[in-house]
Amino acid sequence: MALKELRRRFGIAAPRVAVRPQVPWYWRSLSILLLVAVLGFVAWKLFETGRQVAGFSAAETAGELERLRALSERLTRENEALQSRTARAEGELQVERAAREDLARQVKGLIQENAQLKEDLAFFESLTSGVGPGRRLAVHRFVLERDIVPDEYRYSLLLVQPPGQGKPFRGRLQFAVRVVQSGRQAVIPLPGPDAPNPAAFNVSFRVFQRVEGRFKVPPGTAVESLQVQVYGEGRQEALVTETTVLS
Repeated sequence: MALKELRRRFGIAAPRVAVRPQVPWYWRSLSILLLVAVLGFVAWKLFETGRQVAGFSAAETAGELERLRALSERLTRENEALQSRTARAEGELQVERAAREDLARQVKGLIQENAQLKEDLAFFESLTSGVGPGRRLAVHRFVLERDIVPDEYRYSLLLVQPPGQGKPFRGRLQFAVRVVQSGRQAVIPLPGPDAPNPAAFNVSFRVFQRVEGRFKVPPGTAVESLQVQVYGEGRQEALVTETTVLS
């Protein structure tokens, strides 16, 4: 048994033994660091070689970035200058447009004023030439219109006394508004019995006088027409009566 045991340990069937030298840990760490450095250097060289092959370099990239930055700044300055000129041009255009509109309004107003003057001239020429000696007083241009305020109306008329009468005309006006309220017709006097200032309807003129006024009706009231009567001073009978409808 002892002989067999010795043969197993030292004979052909004995297990193989590997003899390795013992390397300290710091040498192994240094070898690993050197290997990592070599691999990093090789990778960097491969990267630089690839960039150069592709035509890419850090210096060229920096130059291109600087050129693009300068171009961007120049374009920004040009854009700001263009915006400033555009704003000035728009301001000048608005001023010119406003001037044209104002000029157009002035021309339109002058045309209307000229037409009104011609109409007034023809009217007063007819007064001086076509009025008979027996006629003392007349009502012209009697107009009734809606005002911009709801339920309010305005009227205007021209009282004319032919020239050559010698003394001024003095009198008063009495209006009657014909309306429809709740489906029934009614008449509203102006001035009414409770008017705060009836003297406002007095008139006094030598040749002509323009009369204008406003009145208000209750909500839901439809105005149909307006009648005016002109009374001489101290007289109870109307000298002139005229009626106009709502225009």
